Amino acid sequence: MFWILLLLVKMVNNRQKAPWRSEDSVRAQKREFRKAERKWRKSKLQVHFEIYKEVLCEFNQFLRGEREKYFSKIIANCRNNSRVLFSTVNRLTNPPVSLPLELISTSKCNEFAIFFYDKVQGIKNAIISTTQIATLPPARHLELTHFTPVTSKTIEEVISGLSSCTCCLDELPTRFLKSVLTSLLPQLVQLVNISFETGAFPKALKTAVIKPLLKKSSLDPKVLNNYRPISNLPFLGKVLEKVIYQQLTYFLLSNNVFDTFQSGFRPHHSTETALIKVTNDIRMNTNAGKVSVLVLLDLSAAFDTVDHGILLHRLENWVGISGTALNWFKSYLEDRTYFVKIGNCVSDKISMTCGVPQGSILGPLLFNLYMLPLGQLINSNNVSYHNYADDTQIYVSLTAGEHGPVDTLCHCIEQISLWMQNNFLQLNSDKTEIIVFGPQTQRQSVISHLESLALKPKNQVRNLGVIMDSDLNLNSHIKAITSSAFYHLKNIAKIRGIVSKPDLERLIHAFVSSRLDYCNGLLTGLSKRAVRQLQYIQNAAARVLTRTRKYHHISPVLRSLHWLPVTQRIEFKTALLVYKSFHGLAPKYISDMLEPYEPSRALRTSGRGLLVVPRVNNKHGEAAFQFHAAKI
Repeated sequence: MFWILLLLVKMVNNRQKAPWRSEDSVRAQKREFRKAERKWRKSKLQVHFEIYKEVLCEFNQFLRGEREKYFSKIIANCRNNSRVLFSTVNRLTNPPVSLPLELISTSKCNEFAIFFYDKVQGIKNAIISTTQIATLPPARHLELTHFTPVTSKTIEEVISGLSSCTCCLDELPTRFLKSVLTSLLPQLVQLVNISFETGAFPKALKTAVIKPLLKKSSLDPKVLNNYRPISNLPFLGKVLEKVIYQQLTYFLLSNNVFDTFQSGFRPHHSTETALIKVTNDIRMNTNAGKVSVLVLLDLSAAFDTVDHGILLHRLENWVGISGTALNWFKSYLEDRTYFVKIGNCVSDKISMTCGVPQGSILGPLLFNLYMLPLGQLINSNNVSYHNYADDTQIYVSLTAGEHGPVDTLCHCIEQISLWMQNNFLQLNSDKTEIIVFGPQTQRQSVISHLESLALKPKNQVRNLGVIMDSDLNLNSHIKAITSSAFYHLKNIAKIRGIVSKPDLERLIHAFVSSRLDYCNGLLTGLSKRAVRQLQYIQNAAARVLTRTRKYHHISPVLRSLHWLPVTQRIEFKTALLVYKSFHGLAPKYISDMLEPYEPSRALRTSGRGLLVVPRVNNKHGEAAFQFHAAKI
């Protein structure tokens, strides 16, 4: 006899279920739906078919509600994290991009770790130290010798104010830590106060996790140079940093240490206030018939090449930190390590010999203090400047036929380059940009003189996210906003059927309205025709949200949504900045731009809080960027 063995092969579908289908309530609803379906297919009766359709409709509605709840929870948790919101929307509208399999290995992690280390060391080794440029630290009347012990209330406020992101080095997930904070609060307070007393930062919190992120999806994922290192730090380390940040910031403000024209990572300062100051100066010069030359300096990996010895010298001599407080910063900077993680694979630990920790709370503030002498150096050359962290812009104004300020500007750039070499910062000459503003008839002679000095001006540059052109009409910037906003609006429209209307409106504000409002104070004084393109974006967003047809009037829809039109949003931003300036909530350089109106004799307008309206020279066709007279 021959026995024939038959092997039955069953194909198992390993497709992962949608996350909102995993709830017990969904399974219960699905069982009811399948039960009604089996009963109809068995009996073939019309009454059972009607019951089946009714149950199916209820199941689909219930499933749609569960799906909306799932995405509502994600959107609500990430409403202050635009990066996570963007990745969520991108995951819903575009196919996921997975890392190549050859990158998910321990050897590749080690290769990434060595590449990031060699990149920083290569920049430092390429810098040749030269003769020091004299910069004298200012006299300080106050010193910070130690940090004040904290209470349970302070730690609780700090932890509740921090993001709930979790690092793989955390012993407890951040959300769980916040949920049991009452039980752990005494131990956390003790940890922070012991660190203050001993002047030591816990060694266990000095390790960072680096995750390589592809800069653009169109780049080759096999080239290491196309990746950007994203650093994650332990949550408890950030808690400790936040407490130090609060006390250090209070000391810096009390001792007037901050550079007036440094707007990076400072309260009440922003890229918009920095651009308003620079743009106002340029427009005032143009209004006076002068030409302005603006130079945008670019640094290579500035945060990663900060020398620890020089930084500690700045803290001691320029800021006034000593004693236990200075020892704490020394402990915070030294003996730091990092490793690269891709998937479940990790690299060996590598020491960080320089730089401020990326992704930290104190890093940007320490970098601002590291750059303090630069403002003094630029001022000594009688050149105007403005800094935003490592982005430095310097500018001068000159009349027709005058070249002395341009020569001074070139000399200043040379001194800045030497100073940066002495401080282990590399000036990237390839990305440094120059642009000339002013009356068109006078710009050409200045451009010719710059070209004779081997400097090549451009017609437009990107300055802190705003595209500026030589005419300062911002047409290129408006076109860029339009293109980006419509791209995101198109993606949002694809998923409006799976999210609720409140969440859809939240997404529109996060991705579209934020672009309309970014630096919109610079649009003051532009023609209605230029601003009309931005109004089209808002109209389209309102139609997507309310499902209004293309040819229906949009003004009633905007009123029902309580959305201010774009022109009124610009005016509101200007009025808000004026209000903040008069109540100590704006930078000093913005407050100095406002001149109260004081009539020469007693008038009814006396004491009404009006501002002087600057006179505009229509000959040059430019409106000075000053705030209109407003009632405070």
